[in-house]
Amino acid sequence: MFNSLAGRSVIVTGGSKGIGKGIAARFAAVGAKVLVVSRKLGEAQAAAKAIGGTAQGFAADLSTPEGADAMAAAAIAAHGGIDILCANAGIFPAAKLGVMTAADFDHVIGTNLRSTFLCVSACLPALKAAGKGRIVVTSSITGPITGYPGWSHYGASKAGQLGFVRTAAIELAPYGITINAVMPGNIKTEGLDGLGPDYFAKMEASIPMRRLGGVEDIANAALFFATDEAGYITGQNLVIDGGQVLPESMMALDEMDAV
Repeated sequence: MFNSLAGRSVIVTGGSKGIGKGIAARFAAVGAKVLVVSRKLGEAQAAAKAIGGTAQGFAADLSTPEGADAMAAAAIAAHGGIDILCANAGIFPAAKLGVMTAADFDHVIGTNLRSTFLCVSACLPALKAAGKGRIVVTSSITGPITGYPGWSHYGASKAGQLGFVRTAAIELAPYGITINAVMPGNIKTEGLDGLGPDYFAKMEASIPMRRLGGVEDIANAALFFATDEAGYITGQNLVIDGGQVLPESMMALDEMDAV
């Protein structure tokens, strides 16, 4: 159905675990050459080994220009260029207003939003050279659509990514480069394993499809945005949440289940 992505050079930031690792694995499964990027080299290399194929690990602090530039240079050296950037790196430490410090805020904005800008900037020359570059940003429903106590900095960073995507899409269009965002809802990753069955039950009860998403649900969307066939789609956001943001209240879900 789709043209092959085999042999394409792909960077996945925040690729050592969770959604990022799922995205990296999905691209590797179709024969792409994947650079898994994380702050910690050991974690990046372990993820690349688990993914298999030609996947390689690389460590960088992507909140700095030097780290983003080193990442782009590593992908070019390993794979001959850059065709696809999946800007997925992100953190979500909780801190409510009144407790959150300026350093807390800056750390989240730097890791989530600033790194998106820096990674795009660092990869831009190689993406232009490819002639049909693809950028996929991992945003979230939290911030652009919903809110959650303790995550005002996270929500701001994720809403900011969407603002970045819209203008970047206009600027990059003349070069054949598209940029789009995936917006995950509650996705089951290893980071949630310690929260217990009660947490999962409550989360599943708030989702019309009655289950948390899997990393593969996000990875499949990222893969689609990276295809040649998606070349006329740019500046768009795709919510992937099992319908989580749709009910106006929990009563709507009760009515859904009513016989």
